[in-house]
Amino acid sequence: MSRLEGLKANSSQFTLEGEPFRILGGSIHYFRVPRAYWKDRLLKMKACGLNTLTTYVPWNLHEPERGIFYFQDQLDVKAFVTLAAELGLWVILRPGPYICAEWDLGGLPSWLLRDKNMRLRTTYPGFTDAVSLYLDKLISVMRPLLVKGGPIIAVQVENEYGSYAMDDQYMPFIKNCLQSRGINELLLTSDNWEGLRYEGMEDVLKTINLQRLSFGAIQQLADMQPGKPLMVMEYWSGWFDVWGEHHHVFHADDMLAVVSEILERGVSINLYMFHGGTSFGFMNGAMDFGTYKPQVTSYDYDAPLSEAGDCTTKYQLLRNLFSQYHAEPLPEVPSPQERKAYGPVLIQHHLSLWDSLHFTEKVSERPVNMENLPVNSNNGQSFGYTLYETTITSGGALNSRNNIRDRALVFVDRCCVGTLDYKTHELVLPDGKGKRTLSLLVENCGRVNFGKALDEQRKGIIGDIVLNHAPLRGFTIFCLDMKPNFIKRFVSRFEFPSCKTCLPGFFQTRLTVDDPPRDTFIKLPGWGKGVVFVNGQNLGRHWFVGPQHFLYLPAPWLKSGENQIVVFEEQKANDKILFDENPDHGKTIDVYKLPFCTLL
Repeated sequence: MSRLEGLKANSSQFTLEGEPFRILGGSIHYFRVPRAYWKDRLLKMKACGLNTLTTYVPWNLHEPERGIFYFQDQLDVKAFVTLAAELGLWVILRPGPYICAEWDLGGLPSWLLRDKNMRLRTTYPGFTDAVSLYLDKLISVMRPLLVKGGPIIAVQVENEYGSYAMDDQYMPFIKNCLQSRGINELLLTSDNWEGLRYEGMEDVLKTINLQRLSFGAIQQLADMQPGKPLMVMEYWSGWFDVWGEHHHVFHADDMLAVVSEILERGVSINLYMFHGGTSFGFMNGAMDFGTYKPQVTSYDYDAPLSEAGDCTTKYQLLRNLFSQYHAEPLPEVPSPQERKAYGPVLIQHHLSLWDSLHFTEKVSERPVNMENLPVNSNNGQSFGYTLYETTITSGGALNSRNNIRDRALVFVDRCCVGTLDYKTHELVLPDGKGKRTLSLLVENCGRVNFGKALDEQRKGIIGDIVLNHAPLRGFTIFCLDMKPNFIKRFVSRFEFPSCKTCLPGFFQTRLTVDDPPRDTFIKLPGWGKGVVFVNGQNLGRHWFVGPQHFLYLPAPWLKSGENQIVVFEEQKANDKILFDENPDHGKTIDVYKLPFCTLL
């Protein structure tokens, strides 16, 4: 798509190319959708009657190590935006640097936390210097789509800063970062009802995020910006899930009633999410409003397009509604992706965690948090597990002093004796003779992505652990980040028959695909907690506590013939893996029954 004149907000209606324009938008995150399915999802967006795509840009994926950038393959955001334009969609870019998005640390790279004085989302020099270098690279990549009539019609300045507001100079700094690098498109901010109270910036349009039309939020926005167009930048079409609670749903009729009213008022809208997708790997975030709650791998969000790209009842209702705002008939909806319930596969081999440890280790007198480990070119460990081992000569009271982030399995001579986490800070170690090995396998369950605690998201062991009130010393630390290369290093060592009691451990099997691959869902009844890898791709976490009892396996990550499946299991293994055509979301709860404050 090309244009002669950009998106303007100089009157009560947006104009584009000098003509009145209503933004009918939807959010899809390229990093949550296999690249092979980008076109399918965008065509379904177009067929639903939307005219604008919005997407975040996750800094932590694009710069996983300081100064090392990736903008290719799954992370080719330029290709994603170009494809949207080819399909007739305009684009609103939301580059952050903070994006929230139920994404680990709100998209900020964990290596920032190596600085013990770091103050994220402020004008602290250690942060602004890193932001400047990142935006230099990002904007140089995206510049061809921003100038000379490219598809990007607006750019968001940071994200929901009104709810954070730690530094009055920060938002002007981000605005200047964008404009000084040649971004001349309309600039927007995006805040929930409470965050709107934060003072705005000149020539930056305020937009609002909401799910319910409560407290006169849209009128409040209108009063703040008389004579300006109104936009709901995030209309929450559903909600996200956390481990150990119910799956959130937002009934289609309730959603339709609010969207209809927004449109009747002449307000522009962006559906968050239109298609949620999946927080593959270890990329889920967490929430903490007094209690830490990690989010699940699935980002289905009860959105109009399901996690696997199915058109839901919400989709059909919205298509009927949006069709009323188009002079021409909407395009045909693409056919659904075929799925298959492959037959069960039996576990063939296993490798004990303890037999994989020689691949990485670090000796340290005191425990060191993940981010400050001298690994990954001194960028620290971002994700996965870290094993801390030391020698003890007695049993007694082991106390974490709440320094475990986020969950640790505790072993004495490699026999599990309990768990320490944010709820349980102490356990009793059994007595024994002589020197014994104490091991703590610590999992980063996901960094908080929203709220005031971003600076406190260091993981692993972040301080002293005491045994009978004496701090433990003399640690050997193993980095178990479980990147693809980590799995490849020992995959040839899977030579032991399956053993359900050799835990923690890696369990291997193979799925033979005779026909062209189809989408499927992995199910792990009888397993406990861990991670699943297929052909080296980290599908995400499994945990018997639910609500998620499946992992989405996209067909493009399978191949005809043999496919390797590896399950890392912490506590309880079964002898087989099952597949299904449909996900099992478990018990549900209507988000309308939740307190309003939980949706801010």
